[in-house]
Amino acid sequence: MTLVTTVLAQTADSEASSSWLDTINNGGAVGYIIIGLSVFALALIIMHLVQIRRNALIPPAQMEQIDQLLSRGDVAGGLEYCLDPINDSYLTRILAAGLTRFQKSAFGVFEIKNAIEEAGEDQTARLYRSTDALGVIGSIAPLLGLLGTVWGMVGAFDALRHGATANHEELAGNISLALVTTLLGLILAIPCVALYRYFGNRIDAFASEAAREIEQLVLHLESTAGAQPASSPGAARGPKSSSPATRPDGGVKP
Repeated sequence: MTLVTTVLAQTADSEASSSWLDTINNGGAVGYIIIGLSVFALALIIMHLVQIRRNALIPPAQMEQIDQLLSRGDVAGGLEYCLDPINDSYLTRILAAGLTRFQKSAFGVFEIKNAIEEAGEDQTARLYRSTDALGVIGSIAPLLGLLGTVWGMVGAFDALRHGATANHEELAGNISLALVTTLLGLILAIPCVALYRYFGNRIDAFASEAAREIEQLVLHLESTAGAQPASSPGAARGPKSSSPATRPDGGVKP
């Protein structure tokens, strides 16, 4: 233990002015893998910050336009607007499924809510799946750090086995590998796990908000369907035929 402390002290004195690049280099191959994952995780975080926003998932302009179309009973126009690739969003993808069911089914006004719920669950699951990579990185980063630690300690004990006095540099390098990879793994894992939960909570919040907004839009369809005059059974069968009149003598009038 005293030998290890001495080596660490000598290493600290000789590398007092070392930069972060030198520290990363001391992490070896495992350290470079962790750095590569860090770059990938940063790209994912930026992408999620752009995509998981209210203005991206539930654009106010789209809400206003769809509300105007459905309030005047223009279901076909609302469906066409939702299916337009230019207007593609979390909101329009869910509404498109409901409006399609509303138009194609004879009981569309009763089935639209089921269609919207199914589409909402599917779109929300897609958002969750898009954040899975960030959660995986946060889970495996400490394991990679542990791998580097074990690798470094094996090398350190191997150097001690061959005589530490002649292998100070090798011993210090292996101990540095063990500590640096642990450090890099934790630095990567902590923000990834925290942001993974943060994005999950944002998805839950926006999904609930979208459900409330879509429910208000569906009310237009229910009111439109209720305002349509129902056809009377008698009108559907046609006018009743009058029974032939009889004459006083029991005959039938022509």
